[in-house]
Amino acid sequence: MFFYLSWLAEKGFPSLNVLNYITFRTFMAVLTSFFISLFLYPKFIRHLKKIKAEQSIRIDGPSTHLAKVGTPSFGGILIIGSLLLNVLLWSDFIFNPYVFVMTLLIILFGLIGFSDDYLKMTKKNSKGLSGKKKLFFQLLFSGIFMTVLYARGDYSTLLMVPIFKNAAFDIGIFYIPFGMLVITATSNALNLTDGIDGLAIVPTIVSTALLGTLLYLVGHSALANYLHLFYIADAGELSVVAGAVIGASLAFLWYNAHPAEIFMGDTGSLTLGAIIGAFTIITKTEFLSIVFNGIFVAEALSVIFQVGSFKLTGKRIFRMAPLHHHFEVGGLKETKVAMRFWIVAILLAIISIAMVKVR
Repeated sequence: MFFYLSWLAEKGFPSLNVLNYITFRTFMAVLTSFFISLFLYPKFIRHLKKIKAEQSIRIDGPSTHLAKVGTPSFGGILIIGSLLLNVLLWSDFIFNPYVFVMTLLIILFGLIGFSDDYLKMTKKNSKGLSGKKKLFFQLLFSGIFMTVLYARGDYSTLLMVPIFKNAAFDIGIFYIPFGMLVITATSNALNLTDGIDGLAIVPTIVSTALLGTLLYLVGHSALANYLHLFYIADAGELSVVAGAVIGASLAFLWYNAHPAEIFMGDTGSLTLGAIIGAFTIITKTEFLSIVFNGIFVAEALSVIFQVGSFKLTGKRIFRMAPLHHHFEVGGLKETKVAMRFWIVAILLAIISIAMVKVR
């Protein structure tokens, strides 16, 4: 909305020319998304408690988590709502194709998560939407996203290899199912990470900040060329979307920090994971994401290895999966587990930046 006021700069309001700058609108998206959410959360939390929209706690999880019974969920609704509002306020959502298709993805994955949370609330258990149905809709909606990208005609299907300057290979139309896999896997990995107060949201902020920076760089021809990144025209506008994600996530962390007053639920975790996965596809950092999304990757792999090992040998590799529960059961307080995971997430982001620069 505000972006479209920039034309008034030529009509006697030169100060409005600042709205043409992606960096300015990104910073404003962070701030307005944060303060709008921060203001609304107390009322939102009271309303959720009133209607008993409570988080269902796994009975097979760590015993310390039983104290969380009664904590309201659905925090992801406000994350998504604030995010979409600020996309409308600060981005070129009408004419920029990337912002349009990203907004569609956010809404569609938000519907998956909301359906899952709603079923958990009404059925009063932690099952929610069946795994098969959830996976079907994740693949379907990520498939729509990838098909729209591919149909543009000018979108490259190259896969870029980190560190090596000219290492890339083209997978053609197979880029569609590959992208579907990346988005769906990231969405589910973040969902698995969301098991301790504040644990998932900080790595989300770190990864989004890194990807927001990369989106700006790949959308700037001179900077992309200097850093040997793949130039993607119009992609820089998604930095504004990343800024809105960061602002909304910071406000959520304010109330999700231990002891959490609200949980994001699958509405938030599945959607935020899909956003990070989609940003990864657009910036062509699919392989690099294994590093900067290392926390999410480790959490997902811990579940895969745990299930695989138990089915094949009858023995478990970890005390409990996902990985954060392994450390909890081992005696670490959840606050220490969360903070150590945050530290690792920041270090992995720094390593990723170094890998981009080396290239």
